[in-house]
Amino acid sequence: MILAFDTYYRGNSAKTVAVAFEDWADHEPVEIYHESIEGIKEYEPGQFYKRELPCILSLLQNIDTKHLETIVVDGYVVLDDVGKPGLGGHLYEKLEQQFPVIGVAKSNFAKLQKNKMEVCRGQSLNPLYITSKGTALSKAAENIRNMHGAYRMPTLLKVLDQETRKE
Repeated sequence: MILAFDTYYRGNSAKTVAVAFEDWADHEPVEIYHESIEGIKEYEPGQFYKRELPCILSLLQNIDTKHLETIVVDGYVVLDDVGKPGLGGHLYEKLEQQFPVIGVAKSNFAKLQKNKMEVCRGQSLNPLYITSKGTALSKAAENIRNMHGAYRMPTLLKVLDQETRKE
């Protein structure tokens, strides 16, 4: 099983969603998990993980991870070429490196040069920026490239985004 996570914020509340799927080429999720939490910390510049990591960990407690192979997060796993952890890197460590974590970001992070790969999907000239821990970066990029969908964003990541924004 592969889990992709995203969180949407409204004021001091957060809705975290995980989309579960079995294969990178799947076009629909096997399961969708939701959780809303009140009293979320304010965003701290450069410390995004402090806001989102507790949300992901809370939802993850409600999911059977016995068959979990990989986690995908919306954002970066590493923030520079020395390996400074981003959201995905902190998640990887918090989970005691049990599961590979792949980050998929829509915008470039200039401090990061060699520890990311650009993936162009469909006809899009705008790449997705892929980072990873626990799996080779080239394999992580290949997995995202092979996800279902004809556009820049894979189908299941679009579903994930839509689910987080639902009331």
